[in-house]
Amino acid sequence: MPRSIWNGTISFGLVNVPVGLYSAIQPKSISFHEMTKSGHRIRHKRVDEKTGREVDYNAIVKGYERSNGKYVLVEPEELDAAAPTQTRTIEIEDFVDLADIDPIYYNATYYVSPRSGNGADKAYVLLREAMERSGRAAIGRFVMRTKQYLVVIRPDDNMLVLETLYFADEVRNPKELDIPSRVKVSPNEVKIAKQLIDSLTREWDPKHYKDTYRAALQKVIERVAKGEEITVEEPDEEHAEVVDLVEALQRSLDAKKKPRARKRRAS
Repeated sequence: MPRSIWNGTISFGLVNVPVGLYSAIQPKSISFHEMTKSGHRIRHKRVDEKTGREVDYNAIVKGYERSNGKYVLVEPEELDAAAPTQTRTIEIEDFVDLADIDPIYYNATYYVSPRSGNGADKAYVLLREAMERSGRAAIGRFVMRTKQYLVVIRPDDNMLVLETLYFADEVRNPKELDIPSRVKVSPNEVKIAKQLIDSLTREWDPKHYKDTYRAALQKVIERVAKGEEITVEEPDEEHAEVVDLVEALQRSLDAKKKPRARKRRAS
């Protein structure tokens, strides 16, 4: 049984649902340590950039850069003045259509589970069923590890799922980018591009997509551990810029239409 990372209640009007949050993600990335060529671990020290002397952790405060090279030093107790009130409640503020939330706002995903006792199961199912039937998701906020989070709670199959959200001012304005808006494409180009999309369309199955880089990296590590010599192949030369879009699309479509070679059955 995994350990919950937060325990509290979801406040739904006058109804309180005792819950625990469990991380829905288990990263599988391969991590490395910094080492010397002799195989010794590297340790980083906190050093004063002016004196070059190592600084004790207790002598360190936080600094906010207001302008180039000018900082405001803030003591821990001064930071506490702005710290959000520590509560164990996720207060539901609004209900919205889930489809109205742009996926760019999603941050991290957690499973929401009812805590044992106190009638949590019935209150949990009540909230889940009500949201399922209304087609709505709940917006609220809570504090975890001194940080305030905006969240959306949504029904998913037989459970509730909580997603932390970025605040609006944390999402960059795409208007800052030079995105083409007045470039015209011909109906024929759109038609062939759509045919190519249709030929590459399949039902979404997350198990179909594997982390090929992680698997290859694990093999390299195992080979190095065995003392094998690793050679790196030269990367393929990049293709020149495509000038004729219709020709490139048509060639891509024709290549997709070619039948794959069938495997021979063992006799």
